[in-house]
Amino acid sequence: MSWLQRYRLRLYFRNSFWILPALSIPLALISISLLTRYERAVGSHANISIETARTVMSMIAGSTFTMVALVSSALLLAVQLASAQLTPRIIAMVYRDNSRKLGMALFVFTFTFSVGLLVRLEQTVPFLAVYLAGYGFLFNLALFILFIDSVGKAIRPSSALRSVAMAGREVIRTVYPSPLKDDSAPTNHINHEQPRIIFSEVDGAVLAFDLKGLVAMAERSNCLIELIPEVGQFIAEGDPLFRISKSGSDLRDDRLRDSVAVGSERTLEQDPLFAFRIIVDIASKALSPAVNDPTTAVLAIDQIHHLLRDIGKRYLAEGHELDRNGKVRLIYRTPNWEDFVQLGTTEIRQYGRDSIQVQRRLRAMLKDLIETLPERRAPILEKEVALLGTLSRRAFPDLDDQELAESGDLQGIGGSYDDVDDHQQMNAVWGAH
Repeated sequence: MSWLQRYRLRLYFRNSFWILPALSIPLALISISLLTRYERAVGSHANISIETARTVMSMIAGSTFTMVALVSSALLLAVQLASAQLTPRIIAMVYRDNSRKLGMALFVFTFTFSVGLLVRLEQTVPFLAVYLAGYGFLFNLALFILFIDSVGKAIRPSSALRSVAMAGREVIRTVYPSPLKDDSAPTNHINHEQPRIIFSEVDGAVLAFDLKGLVAMAERSNCLIELIPEVGQFIAEGDPLFRISKSGSDLRDDRLRDSVAVGSERTLEQDPLFAFRIIVDIASKALSPAVNDPTTAVLAIDQIHHLLRDIGKRYLAEGHELDRNGKVRLIYRTPNWEDFVQLGTTEIRQYGRDSIQVQRRLRAMLKDLIETLPERRAPILEKEVALLGTLSRRAFPDLDDQELAESGDLQGIGGSYDDVDDHQQMNAVWGAH
């Protein structure tokens, strides 16, 4: 099985909600068959009548099936609300939650177990099976309440933004594992010979690529491989996919293409910009005239703030991979600091131009990043501060509103700390201690 097949299979299992519940059906049938056979062999039975057991099992089966229907409806409703109020790109995260998959699988298991036991009730009532079905139903009832509670909380803007930001933080630390240092990468680009170009045969967004596999292929062929599109970029059939040095003429085109996964929608696995894209989309929808919710936009800026601080302290020129001898074998493109800052601020600044709350929170974020990050990160941040100032003067003709908009505030409105005297007082207090 190739890397691409394994990746697609893994992605399908991760994004599919039905697999665990479907597997719980044969598991329940096998469990009830083995358990009833064991109890018949040892002569174990409960001191209740067949009619009572059948009534209880029928009630459990019917109630559990109702739970399955209600949970499915709640999940579909949550997806619709999240898509309408937040962004359609968050739907995949709703279906990926492993706790919800496991909860649905337990409901289906209990239903199948109860039905399987009901059809096996003959002369005696199996003791263990009946009690397992009964107490399993009570456990499912508590789990059902927890499930509804978690689904309701998951579609709140603060919870959704935090989930996206946590996933983005993991991707950032995977793609950019090293702390900030000299951004100059080894230059072993293909410029001394005519390279061979490998073209894409499919359409879609680049989801991920097999980094270790490409390095191994390049090392075996003693060549340099360059992956042309960046992860997250859309490519069409016939677009350049790889650039290979002449010494790699023995590399098969199909093996190279099988090292890149292309799909209809971006994923977070190797795409740190996609986390920013989702958060910015949520903020943009909140700032639309139909919604007009600048506080949600401020919550989005809170997460962007911390993600930018994490990225700003990392070495971003990781677009190359070495073999065991320290020779560059793979070149690929990664987002730079300007990409993250522009994506995290531009659209929110534009859509929030009439909101003093949003402008104050953006200004506080930018000034905090200028103060806390290395000096080399400051130019683009200072440019964004200047753009905010220009925007506030255009948006607010009243001088008092301009002055208010040009004060940084980590809460949007209500927590200003941008005054110079406040900084001097705080510095004096810290100096005294």
